[in-house]
Amino acid sequence: MPAVSTNLPSNRRERQSLERRERLFRAAMDLFARKGFAETTVEDITNAADLGKGTFFNYFPSKEHILLAFGEMQLAKLKTAFEEMRDANVPVPVFMRSLGARMTQEPMRNPAIIRILLQAFLTDSQVREPMLNLQNRVLAIHTEMIRIGQSRGEIRNDLPPEVIAHVFRQTIFGTLLIWTLHADSTLLTRMEDAFKVLWSGLAPRGSPSPDSAVP
Repeated sequence: MPAVSTNLPSNRRERQSLERRERLFRAAMDLFARKGFAETTVEDITNAADLGKGTFFNYFPSKEHILLAFGEMQLAKLKTAFEEMRDANVPVPVFMRSLGARMTQEPMRNPAIIRILLQAFLTDSQVREPMLNLQNRVLAIHTEMIRIGQSRGEIRNDLPPEVIAHVFRQTIFGTLLIWTLHADSTLLTRMEDAFKVLWSGLAPRGSPSPDSAVP
């Protein structure tokens, strides 16, 4: 599982603090996937991380905030991928096609984790608003991605980039949701098929199919 942070502070105390936070995060995500979110207690998490129960609240106000930390980690991953695409002038269709695989690496390739994250959006818990705010930041990156593709002539430009970004995200979320009902090894295949169908509507008129246009 990816770490919460890859930037190690030079101060020993700060490194120890970061290490404890990551132990809690990893233990929680593992328990959520195996045991279920509702069934996992803070004490379960601290026992698995081999830390005192009071330590948990030094880093997370509640176990729901573990999900928010995971969302921030996914956002950071998306930002990095987007900046690499933009700086290297990678064609936007190529980037879009690879994004599903990049963003659904472990632990996102676990259907239980995806179901838990979706539940966080549907509840009235204290993390719902921060989660929605986080998703707006994700949407902003996707919108800028589409805008770049339109400026390069790689994506149809007769629709606002915000509209296309919404459709792209709905396609990803819908594919993930249906996959969680099956929980099999077909996630990447489903993502690929979804992109092919989506691309038929996003490509400029007369452009090749994604198989020939996107290596």
